Amino acid sequence: MGCGRNDNAVGHKVSKGCVCDVVRAIKDIQDQNVDEGCGPCPTNCFLEPLGSLVSPARMQADTRVFMLLNKDGTPFKAFFRTKATGDHSCFSVFFRVEDIFDGCCATLRVLIPLKHGDHVADLLTECGNDVDLSRICKVVDFEASTSCITVDLNCFCAVQCIKDVFLDVCD
Repeated sequence: MGCGRNDNAVGHKVSKGCVCDVVRAIKDIQDQNVDEGCGPCPTNCFLEPLGSLVSPARMQADTRVFMLLNKDGTPFKAFFRTKATGDHSCFSVFFRVEDIFDGCCATLRVLIPLKHGDHVADLLTECGNDVDLSRICKVVDFEASTSCITVDLNCFCAVQCIKDVFLDVCD
C-alpha cells in the first residue's frame, strides 16, 4: 500500500509523509545512538538503538543505511565520487541521512556500495541507465562518499532500511 492509506496489516493509519517520518526517525536514532532493546522485525527502520540492524545487535554503529523507492517501485539512485581516487564515479542506491530541514527536505550522503574485497559494486545494468536488482544483492559493505544530495522526501513512496554500520562519519 502507498503512503497515506490505511495499513490493515498493522492496524494503524500511515501519515501522508511516511517516508519523511521514517527518515526523520532514522536521523533521531543516529543522533541518539543509545544502547537499548530490540524489535521483532530485523530490518524495521524504527528499531532502536542504532546497531539493532546488525548481528550481533550490540555492534558499534553510527549510520543506518537505507534505500528510497520511487513511486514506480524502483530504487532511487544518486551519483557519487570516491574519496580515494577522486576520478572514479558511479551510482548508488544506498544513503545516510545527514540533515532534515524545511519540513520534509533532507540532505543525504551517498554511500559507496562495496562487494567482496572492498571493490566498488557497479549497480547499473550494462546499458548503464537502470539499477540491476541482482547486483544490489552482491553488496556486502558500505563506505561514506564525499557526495551529498538534497531531496524532497515527499517524492518517494517507500524507504527500506538495510543495515546499521560504522562509517566513522563526523557530525
